[in-house]
Amino acid sequence: MGPQHDSSPPPGPDPALSGLPGPAGKIAESYAFGGPVLDLGALLWDGACLPVAPVRVPLAMLNRHGLVAGATGTGKTKTLQLIAEQLSAQGVPVFLADVKGDVSGISVPGTDSDQVRRRAAEVGQDWSPAGCPAEFYALGGLGTGIPLRATVTDFGPLLLAKVLGLNATQEQSLGLVFHYADAKGLELTDLKDLRAVTAFLTSDAGREELRTVGGLSAQTAGVILRALTVFEQEGAGPFFGEPAFDSGELLRTAPDGRGLVSVLELPAVQDRPKLFSTFLMWLLADLFHSLPEVGDVSKPKLVFFFDEAHLLFRDASKAFLESVAQTVRLIRSKGVGVFFVTQTPKDVPADVLGQLGNRVQHALRAFTPDDAKALKATVKTFPVSAYDLEEALTGLGTGEAAITVLSERGAPTPVALTRLRAPRSLMGPADPQALDRAVRESPLYERYAQAVDRESAYEKLTGGGGGAKEEAPAPAPASPPPKGEEEPSLLEQVVSSGVFTSLARSVGTQLGREITRSIFGTARRRR
Repeated sequence: MGPQHDSSPPPGPDPALSGLPGPAGKIAESYAFGGPVLDLGALLWDGACLPVAPVRVPLAMLNRHGLVAGATGTGKTKTLQLIAEQLSAQGVPVFLADVKGDVSGISVPGTDSDQVRRRAAEVGQDWSPAGCPAEFYALGGLGTGIPLRATVTDFGPLLLAKVLGLNATQEQSLGLVFHYADAKGLELTDLKDLRAVTAFLTSDAGREELRTVGGLSAQTAGVILRALTVFEQEGAGPFFGEPAFDSGELLRTAPDGRGLVSVLELPAVQDRPKLFSTFLMWLLADLFHSLPEVGDVSKPKLVFFFDEAHLLFRDASKAFLESVAQTVRLIRSKGVGVFFVTQTPKDVPADVLGQLGNRVQHALRAFTPDDAKALKATVKTFPVSAYDLEEALTGLGTGEAAITVLSERGAPTPVALTRLRAPRSLMGPADPQALDRAVRESPLYERYAQAVDRESAYEKLTGGGGGAKEEAPAPAPASPPPKGEEEPSLLEQVVSSGVFTSLARSVGTQLGREITRSIFGTARRRR
């Protein structure tokens, strides 16, 4: 059976809307789109839910990005589930991060209940249970899911500096270490590779080499080394290595044409929020590098939900924030939509917030002066409204939200207070045994399950081979060229090296990649 969805957009203005109160009728008409849509819920006006006035978002506008915000317990996760399952039904792949462990139910048909039937009747929804085709991942294989790893060289210095907690100067110095490793053909596959290169540069043997890395002091290199050691001791090692995950896997569809919902299970790493938020940004950056330009499309190639977004921006350097803003701005032309999920819009920098055209704002609390300040700031980010938003946002119930989206012309719609539809999939975690079985039966399991430790920088600097590692002498400095001859360029040195020859033989594999860096300093990989 091909993709289905439970909404049939009206061919023109619905006569039923003409009987609504003046402001409500005008708002409802703004959501009567003619093309493919996602149904979010029904309009709320003057305390009543109006099922004849559906609130929708055009499918083609989902790559214009969005924000789902609200206080804890207001229904953000169910909103993600509602949007994700409708995208899947219309053939659009989705990526979701499952921080609390309750999103895995999206793969299972929902459970009928009086509460679900009551909600469906209130919003005019023809509800029936349905699960989505899903793939489950886990960072480094910690938890239930296909292991998701990245090599250190692919991850890049800017993202790694963020997750290590380095300051701006140390971040720049880490970039120089990456540059040195790239230039010398020292593959940074896992953390021990980066630690080996940094340790070598701070050793007596590497002192001369350190002088060639302009701007990197021995003291700063030592700080980076200590940060790496602590990071490894905290158990971060499994997230870096091979086989590195190909983010193109997220773009797949099921045999019946529905979009695959990729769920990254994060409960096992809840205590490392900086790690998983930065890893999500790497996935997004990797997609940006690998996808071709497509311009405006009738439906997105992927919609990516970035949960706990405030963790990404907290204590971030200026360079990091600029890279996030640039990625979000440009990835739309690759057909990818990004929804940031957080508590208040003020968690998202203005440069990023200004690019989020679709907004679903759940209830906010105003218990403290800071809460009241955040409420006023949130109201200012919405278009002029027929509602008293400051009052409305504190009075919304669970599963209700203030919504504004981009119309088919790209213009923002009026704010619509909305009672949201009930998801058709299970609103809770899937059975653990069924989840484990689904992971092991996945066609990707054999490809990514087993970690591989190939020869890389660590082996090259410590003697290589198996068994006990012996300290190897430092790479001999290049002999000065005879007088009258030009010194070979850095590129010529690398191309003539044995490492480069080895890399060239393995083009097309994870090891055979271009060491060219772009946004975030991530490596561009050949697909």
